Amino acid sequence: MHHSVATVPLAVTAGMLYARAAAASIRPGPCRLFAFTPVLALLLVLPFSVPLYGARGLAAFFLVWLGEFKLLLLAFGRGPLDPALRPLPFVFTAALPVKLRRSPSQAADAAAATAETVALPLLSSGIKVAVMASVFRLLFRSKGTMHPYAAFALYGVAMYCVLDSLLPCLAVAGRALGMEMEPQFDRPYLSASLGDFWGRRWNLPASATLRAAVHDPVRARLGAPAGVLAAFLVSGLMHEVVLYYLTFRAPTGRVTAFFALHGACVCAERWCARRCVGRARSPRVVATPLVVGFVAGTAFWLFFPAIFGGGMDDLYLAENAALAASFLDAGAWLLRLVGLG
Repeated sequence: MHHSVATVPLAVTAGMLYARAAAASIRPGPCRLFAFTPVLALLLVLPFSVPLYGARGLAAFFLVWLGEFKLLLLAFGRGPLDPALRPLPFVFTAALPVKLRRSPSQAADAAAATAETVALPLLSSGIKVAVMASVFRLLFRSKGTMHPYAAFALYGVAMYCVLDSLLPCLAVAGRALGMEMEPQFDRPYLSASLGDFWGRRWNLPASATLRAAVHDPVRARLGAPAGVLAAFLVSGLMHEVVLYYLTFRAPTGRVTAFFALHGACVCAERWCARRCVGRARSPRVVATPLVVGFVAGTAFWLFFPAIFGGGMDDLYLAENAALAASFLDAGAWLLRLVGLG
């Protein structure tokens, strides 16, 4: 693991700097895309060098999904990347699930609240790490006696805590380096509709990438429902790819079915909203539990079994236990080193 901690970031940085130089010297189009092929190939193989399940899954999400899509958009002069960006913001945006603020007014507002935007994400991340540790402790002790759906619910909480503690910390690191980032999550547990959950609250960097790469082009040619369905289908396929890197197991199609179902439901939801214009909508106190319950129920049915089923959850728990023991040993060694142990 210690080798990949250094080699993967260095290789990604070198590849993204090459892509920036190529984009600066080649006009958007097939020639620029051809120039990007070494980097696109590199991003596909780098996650295989990460031995830990969780870290490999994150690397696949960052590089194979978002990184590849951002470079494909850049090849045709679209997306969040711009060769005019300074090298550090370019690499940061290309390699990580973050999006720079482009509007001067947005940057000014964010700069005016720097102390708050640094302190609150770190406090929130600390709370989520504590929740995640409690969840894993409960799973270690009681998973064998739990109903599978109860275990899936705890895994879902842990997965959300991992993402919503890691990504805000990346944004804080970006701010420390002089970059302002857009938020990655916006309290998805308060969603009032499926469109609100997927489009404005959950994993916003992935939503923005899919919107630019899939939804908008398909919508321009085939209409809004086709754009929504295409975006959810591609999201499902890319989740299958990420899960292959995570588990090294052949895709089952269940995750694609999960996203295809949600795409169809978002289209149905929009159709109903257009038909019910002028009528009273369900209050948030009713709509939010229905949305969260539908997302959770379909995830228990289709999404979580693909990630945690077939004994994979035992492997994740064993890996986390080994990591926790390593951190405790390292902490004890440091205490002895400074004479406090």
